[in-house]
Amino acid sequence: MRFGPVPVGEAAGLITAHTITAGGTTLRKGRIIPPETVARLEAEGVRDLVTVSLEPGDVGEDEAAERLARRLMGAGLRAEPPFTGRCNLFAEHAGVLLVGRAAIDAVNDVDEAITAATLPAFRPVVAGEMVATVKIIPYAVAGATLARACAAAPEAALGVAPYRRLRVGVVSTRLPSLKERTIDGTLRILAERLAPAGARIVAERRVAHDAQAVAGALAAVIDEGRADLAIVFGASAIADRRDVIPAGIEAADGSVRHLGMPVDPGNLLLLGDRGGVPVIGAPGCARSPKENGFDWMLHRLLADLTVKRADIVALGVGGLLMEIVSRPQPRAGGASVGLDD
Repeated sequence: MRFGPVPVGEAAGLITAHTITAGGTTLRKGRIIPPETVARLEAEGVRDLVTVSLEPGDVGEDEAAERLARRLMGAGLRAEPPFTGRCNLFAEHAGVLLVGRAAIDAVNDVDEAITAATLPAFRPVVAGEMVATVKIIPYAVAGATLARACAAAPEAALGVAPYRRLRVGVVSTRLPSLKERTIDGTLRILAERLAPAGARIVAERRVAHDAQAVAGALAAVIDEGRADLAIVFGASAIADRRDVIPAGIEAADGSVRHLGMPVDPGNLLLLGDRGGVPVIGAPGCARSPKENGFDWMLHRLLADLTVKRADIVALGVGGLLMEIVSRPQPRAGGASVGLDD
């Protein structure tokens, strides 16, 4: 691609690099310059124009952006027609955004002329939400450079995993210090969290804060309620793998896969399983509608994504979230007592 000033009399058929206004004539950037406009600009005394001309093998900005965007586009996404060197990708349905981080990094490393940007990986998205954009910086890019960018990423590096686990069972444990209206509020907030995913609470049990009681209730919401995801809200926080909630999961013939996560609020989350049904031991902050680590795990599991220990321990960077209204105790210290993590 050639870029630079040319005599206005030689500009017909080239692409204007910048918008120019002279007298009553306006020539917008990125447009092919027609001969009649050249004549008007000459009449207005314009001598030179900064223009762009494509060389053999160059690919125009719109075509280049669309080709790369479609290379990256996977299931659950659609591309809109490109404009000004940009092609945007949108979610076709609600779900969790899947991003091949290494692929996007590799594309952006090919050449400064080519960029790709996305929302954060595993972010919940809704139908019609823009999730990624490919932007070609100049007005054209060499075909060989574009080919390298396309080759740098595997096909379908981006996608949206639809929500699949839509039947949620809930177990809440009781202690004298926990009011029934607190449990009622927790269930209401959970229902609001589930609604964007099209999920709902199909079974609910309230039992004593006891491992055997938890085991029986968990079996009931999964076996009788036919839940495909279970959540346990403890009357007190999970402090150890031998505590009531993890012991109850194991007593129900389940297993504890991981306890704790480097997300605050949300540190005291437990991830377990019973017969192929994921079980979340919810941290206390899950009773609040504010975003916390519970949301991060909930949406992945609703989308039936496998969550490994490595996925959890990788959440530390960016895992320090805003203070929440329901947690008056600041992390820096203080004597107030808030919800458990």
